[in-house]
Amino acid sequence: MQDDPHGDLGALLRSWRDRLSPVDVGLAAGDSRRAAGLRREELAALAGLSVDYVVRLEQGRARRPSAQVAAALARALQLSEAERDRLFIVAGLLPPSPREVPAHIPPGVQRLVARLGEVPLAVFTASWDLISWSPLWAALLGEPVTGARPGSRPNLIRSLFTGEPLHEGENGIVSRSGSLERFGVSLVGDLRRVQGRYPDDRGVGALVTELLHASPEFRRLWESGAVGEHQSERKVMRNAVVGDVELDCDVFSVAGSDVRIVAYTAATGSDAAAKLDFLRVSAVGAATR
Repeated sequence: MQDDPHGDLGALLRSWRDRLSPVDVGLAAGDSRRAAGLRREELAALAGLSVDYVVRLEQGRARRPSAQVAAALARALQLSEAERDRLFIVAGLLPPSPREVPAHIPPGVQRLVARLGEVPLAVFTASWDLISWSPLWAALLGEPVTGARPGSRPNLIRSLFTGEPLHEGENGIVSRSGSLERFGVSLVGDLRRVQGRYPDDRGVGALVTELLHASPEFRRLWESGAVGEHQSERKVMRNAVVGDVELDCDVFSVAGSDVRIVAYTAATGSDAAAKLDFLRVSAVGAATR
């Protein structure tokens, strides 16, 4: 079984790492690479793991990663849903249930995030957990707050109704073309739909219970049966480096996966585009230092 690439966790991870182009994860291919594919340290960084742990997994000295680690590896390796399920099974885990909110990002969406480096871009689950973002998204809004709740991701709905920060620092939205009430209605309507579609997802149930107790406004909208739809908005973002930036915000749904892509864009040649260019260069410089 150890020599079977379909049954050995280490062999699977190595084969998936070797087939993944650095360009598809937003890295330069470079001329100094002796082999195609990602290096172990690059996979570790993408998955938020230590290099030593990745080495132990590939060498078979660690065989039972947690579900959270397996999901992070599946995203970092840009696996299909079938491959992700195979990873879980070989690791001795139950694959995610279709009755739970999907947190898996399709490979095409991951390549989109990696290649659209000039656009502040983020990927959210159907219940608005933040699961992936581009460097320019973090440069514009601040690094997402990922350690506030152990085992939990930053959540846009919680942030709106409780004030819990989604990002580090003082960057944020100054004004928007759409009303905050309408935005809240659309998020509550989304969450109601998600709870009905994924009845076994404990995270969604816990989020609803938490917000019903923590936010009178959320409770009012939830009990009213509010239904809304996201619409494109123009927002003014305040950034500590470049000041106020006026951007168009659009939300795109990915068919078949129930994840959402949020993108901020500016017209070519505009003052806002110049500010984004400055932030992009600054973000690239910070990443290479």
